[in-house]
This record gives sequence, C-alpha cells and structure tokens, in this order.
Amino acid sequence: MTRRTGSSLVILALGLVGLRTAFVGIGSAARGSNRVAMEAERKFIVGGNWKANGSPDSVKALIEELNAGEVTSKDVEVVCAPPFVFLSEVQGALRKDYSVAAQNLWDKDPGAWTGETPAQMLSDMGIKWVILGHSERRENCGETSQIVAEKTKFAVDKGLSTLTCIGEKLDARESGKTFDVLDEQLKPLADILSEDDWEKVVLAYEPVWAIGTGKVATPEQAEETHAYIRKWLADNVSEKVSESVRIQYGGSVNDKNAAELGQQPNIDGFLVGGASLKGGAFTTIINSV
Repeated sequence: MTRRTGSSLVILALGLVGLRTAFVGIGSAARGSNRVAMEAERKFIVGGNWKANGSPDSVKALIEELNAGEVTSKDVEVVCAPPFVFLSEVQGALRKDYSVAAQNLWDKDPGAWTGETPAQMLSDMGIKWVILGHSERRENCGETSQIVAEKTKFAVDKGLSTLTCIGEKLDARESGKTFDVLDEQLKPLADILSEDDWEKVVLAYEPVWAIGTGKVATPEQAEETHAYIRKWLADNVSEKVSESVRIQYGGSVNDKNAAELGQQPNIDGFLVGGASLKGGAFTTIINSV
C-alpha cells in the first residue's frame, strides 16, 4: 500500500470549542515503525452505498462493470450495499472478493413485523454487513443515536459487521460544535458495546453537509476529525479499540479526490454514495489506496 508512510512527527491540535488535543507524537524511528505497523493492521475498507437507486437493468449492468473492474490493490476490503429488493441478486452475482451489505435492519427477532427485515434473515442468507445510522435515516426516519447504538449492538450479536455512521450538519460545523455532535453520537455506542464488539464495527464519519452536495471536507479537515474520533475512543473505550477500529470518510468521495483523502493516517477507508453507482469510478476509488 502506498498510502501509509512513516511520519516522523504527527501532532494535531484540535481547537474546536476550546478543546486542544495532541493526538500522536512520534519522536524516534522505533515509534515511527510502531505507528506504521498499527496502521497496517487497519485494513483499508471501501463501502458503496447504492441507497434507493437502481432498476433491474441498471443493477445488472453495474454488477457486470464491478465484476470486470481490475483491482490492483489487494490490501483493501470492499463492501457493496444495494437496495433490499436487489440483495439476493447482488449476493449471487457479484464477484466473491466483494462483500454485500444491507442498508438497514430490524433489531428484533423474526416475527410479526410487517415491512421489516430482521438481522437474522440477513445473516441466514449470507449477508455479513449492514449500514446503520446513516444521516438520511437519522433525519428522515427519526433514528436517534441511542437507536443507532442499539441496532449496532443487535447486529453484532447476530454475527453481522456494521458500518455505523456518524457526522455533523453544516450549522454544527460552522458554529464549532462538530465535536459536541460526535460526542453525542459516540457515547451510546461506547455505553452498549463491549471491547470485543468493536472488532465488528467500522465507524463511517460522514459530514452531513458534504453528502451528495459535491462539497468535500479538505484532507486536513477530515484528518482532524478522524484523529479526534480516535482520541475519543482511547479516552472513553480503550487504547486497543482506538488503535484497531477502522474509520471511514464519507461525503462526496469520488475517483478524483479519493487518493488525496486516503493518504491521511487516520482515514481507513471510504463510504461512497453516488460514485459507487459507476463501476469504473468505484474501481478507481478502490485502487486509490
């Protein structure tokens, strides 16, 4: 992988709401080697969130494009999340080095839940991943941070891995409250998940103001926030979880900006929206690491 390099010094001053955090200081070659080793253990992960897009014909064409894509980097994990109605088709036809995810789940056992899809059903059909807590579900479906945490715990208990989303709106970013929002979203997760549970959780930081808008956080903004999240995990969960949990960036990631974003030491992958519907562009994003 070309994105991980041994920096001699990484010191991030996080100044929002008066908070000042020195995240990482590396003062010797030995410590530099340890940092590279730590990052190498966090395998880069690229997720494609197809949202509520696609027809039978377009999904078939997208699968063909993805299957034909030449992946030059083997050190990357890929997860594609089609709409529920296409899950079985994608699961059966998509290349086997890519995993398939659902975009939501019902956190109850199978039963009289009209219109819902329990986690057990996903697990039984071989689905291994689920996206939870996306800002669109928080905003449009009333999912609170507590609900997202409970769904994450339920999914993990049922054997699924999660891409659990967090992120702030534009007003929070502009008023300097980004970290306050992240605190509120992370705390229920820290309260309900055990240290072992975190092994099946990927955090997807998606600034809401950058989702589908064409606006993208600068690499420096994204890195600052990812570093804060990692420090928060160290302070509120454990050093082990902080070092091992993968943190994706999402928010108008495309084949033009992925390489620069992916070079940041605390960005461990991407959750991609619109560009994941274009086989060539998504393959370029995968190869950007």
